[in-house]
Amino acid sequence: QVQLVESGGGLVQPGGSLRLSCAVSSASSNFFSIYAMSWYRQPPGKLRELVAAFTSRGTTDYPDSVKGRFTISRDDANKMVYLQMNNLKPEDTAVYYCRARDPKNWPAAGTDYWGQGTQVTVSS
Repeated sequence: QVQLVESGGGLVQPGGSLRLSCAVSSASSNFFSIYAMSWYRQPPGKLRELVAAFTSRGTTDYPDSVKGRFTISRDDANKMVYLQMNNLKPEDTAVYYCRARDPKNWPAAGTDYWGQGTQVTVSS
C-alpha cells in the first residue's frame, strides 16, 4: 500500500515563498523508478490542475503559469518529493496535492495515488 502525505502549506504574503513536502510511504525500494511524481493544485471553485511533474525521461515539466517560480525536486533515499514555490501570487491560492502514478500500468488498480492535500493561501 502507498500513502502520500503533504505538508508545508500555510498563509504567505504575495512575493513570498513556501516549500511543500510530500512524504511517500511504500514498501518498494525502487518506488521512484516505477512511479512518476507530480504536484497538482485545485483553486477554490476550479478544476484540479498540474503545476509540476517529473517526466518519464527524468526531466521536469511546468505549465507557463508557474514556470520560473516553482521547482519540483525529490530525495530518493528518504522518499520525499518537494515543491519549492517562489514569488507567490494570490492566484496561487489552492489546495496542493502530491500524486504518484505508474505510467506503464495506469489505469490499473494500484497505479495512481494522491495525498490528502495541503492548503496554500497567498494574501496580504
